[in-house]
Amino acid sequence: MIDVAALFLTGLVSLFGQIVLLRELNVAFYGIELIYLIALGVWMLLTAVGALIGGRRPSAGRTAVLFLCFALFLPLGVVFLRASRLLLGGVPGAYLPFPRQMAALVIALLPAGLLSGLLFREAAGLHAERGRTLASAYGIESAGGLAGGLLATLCLRYGVQNLPLAVACGLIAVAAALFLFPGKRSRRGRVVAVALTAILIAILYQSPILDRRMTGWNHQGLLATRDSPYGRITATALAGQVSVFTNDALTFETGGTEAELFAHLTALQHPEPRRILVLGGGWDGTLRELLRHQPVRIDAVVLDLEPIALLRRHLPAEIRASLTDPAVRLTRADPRRFLKKSGFAWDLILVGMPEPSSGETNRFYTREFFAQCAARLHPGGIVALRLPTAENLWTPQTTRRTASVYHALASVFPEILVLPGAMTVMTASTAPLPRSPEILTDRLRERGLKTRLVSPPYIRYLFTNDRFADVEKRLKAAAVPANTDIRPVCYPFAVMSWLARFFPKLALAELPGFGAAENGWTTIGWILGIGLPLLFFGSRLQPSWRRGLLAAVAGFLGIVSEAVLILAYQAKEGVLYQDIGLLLAAFMAGLALGAPVLRDLILGTGVKKKRVRGWGVALLAGFGLLDFAAIGTVTGGAAGGLLLTAALLAATGFQVGGLFAYAGLWGVRDQKKVIGPLYAADLIGGCLGAILGSLALIPIFGLAGTLKGMILLAALALLLI
Repeated sequence: MIDVAALFLTGLVSLFGQIVLLRELNVAFYGIELIYLIALGVWMLLTAVGALIGGRRPSAGRTAVLFLCFALFLPLGVVFLRASRLLLGGVPGAYLPFPRQMAALVIALLPAGLLSGLLFREAAGLHAERGRTLASAYGIESAGGLAGGLLATLCLRYGVQNLPLAVACGLIAVAAALFLFPGKRSRRGRVVAVALTAILIAILYQSPILDRRMTGWNHQGLLATRDSPYGRITATALAGQVSVFTNDALTFETGGTEAELFAHLTALQHPEPRRILVLGGGWDGTLRELLRHQPVRIDAVVLDLEPIALLRRHLPAEIRASLTDPAVRLTRADPRRFLKKSGFAWDLILVGMPEPSSGETNRFYTREFFAQCAARLHPGGIVALRLPTAENLWTPQTTRRTASVYHALASVFPEILVLPGAMTVMTASTAPLPRSPEILTDRLRERGLKTRLVSPPYIRYLFTNDRFADVEKRLKAAAVPANTDIRPVCYPFAVMSWLARFFPKLALAELPGFGAAENGWTTIGWILGIGLPLLFFGSRLQPSWRRGLLAAVAGFLGIVSEAVLILAYQAKEGVLYQDIGLLLAAFMAGLALGAPVLRDLILGTGVKKKRVRGWGVALLAGFGLLDFAAIGTVTGGAAGGLLLTAALLAATGFQVGGLFAYAGLWGVRDQKKVIGPLYAADLIGGCLGAILGSLALIPIFGLAGTLKGMILLAALALLLI
């Protein structure tokens, strides 16, 4: 019973703590998704190292001590991340140098990541001493991970803040330690556990005050801060200007002119904008500016109303008034779902979503999304979007990223107008758009608009400077595919643009699979096509290598397939946080079920009999069939739906758990000897899958192309059976 409880609680606190630290990292590094992916990979590597260095003689007492260490270091990791910019000499509002960022990331994850691996090694060892198998241990730990993921999702949905979440996870770890300490011999350990419990409860009681003070380390003039399922919202006030941050990245400030620029440059292109739809934002001043054109109705759709509720009283009076204007209707919904279900049509649709720098935001800049917008426009209606660029010099990465959005627009709308600047505004329509400044300046005067920036001279400047014709010409000529749901072209260029801040030469680099570097993937394909079969075939000479490679392939196939299915669901169905939590839970449930089921089947066949290999062949064939089914879901016009996607994820998890069980049982006499190596191999495969799948395979080959690659890998892995 003790070994089962230790395994289950190891899975629970490990995944729970991972979610807490990844959310904190997301804020510490300004919401950059690349950091999140690197952190996930580092966590898996650290857990693999912990599993490899664990002791050979497991004990309940040592497992309890490891739980106590986890309970201590998890909240300390949160504190360190909030103080990391100050400790490492950061400048407010600026990125740390890249080596310091990576140092902060590793330092924050190192204790909890290593402890997760050590805990599994100890708990699985206890399990093996009782005559149980590694497959059984893996299934129980996965069940704990399922419980931890569901618990964290539930807490986040109901607004529990990240610091209390870290403390709560620590308290669960302390409770696990108290349960595991054996008898009277562990009196000292029990005393330490009780003392740590008292400290954590005190921190939990004072968490609102501590949360605010720690946030204030990086935000002078703090007004309010709160974690929502979509990120941390923070507001500051300095010198009469209110600034709003999402995950510590500036969203808008009340003294800026971006809202004025976006709203008026769009609305002035339409002769009479009566009905307007704003997708995302709006409360940054865009609604205030649009109301000056006297529309009959403005629909503003936002993913999350919590930031508005939190910050409303801190915003300027004019913005507050715009949110309650009779013509404005605020709706909490996913913009794509809103477009799909709404029966209205609008004269203007303004896309105010964040730039396409992640899988989440890319879906608002794709061909499929623009087709949804076109279906909801009145005749002569206009859709508008904005992208951060540069006033004078556009790097190749910026040009290609912007061109992929331009081509997506051009595949739906015959008319496109590009107004370049520090913030480039693109408008598209089925009707001719004004290409001379006179039309806009005349409408500006007719509507009696008094603005700070958008004036007749400024409008003439936008239409007559050299960049106006040059940029559109360059975008048309760029050899970049259109950005789509199943091939998110924008994402790799956004990642490269961010990395170029620290490594400037990357701004001029060619990405394999795009333009001049497209042949690069042909060479890589030949290397992998020859190298992998040789590696797999050669590993047959050494059973331990063969088992390790099979576990790594299982982890890689599982993580990449999971990422594809979730991205496809996200693109078609929207970003509802509770749905994503349920999908991840479905994958974990498959893992928890697959390992014990295959364990029983293999033991029933006999681990030393050759016909047991049929289970390995069946599992890899199952991966191929699942990925074929997933291709149909990804490329089909209709959405896969929550139930179908969850079923595919659960089946994928089942295959991974089953392959891990096969690798841990076939030809293995002593289960204790394979615990560390196989668990580490599985994690390393998952690490590579998370990083390569998200940063290379999916952006370059698309969702369907990536799944085809996984089918080929599963076929090659038959050499390991």
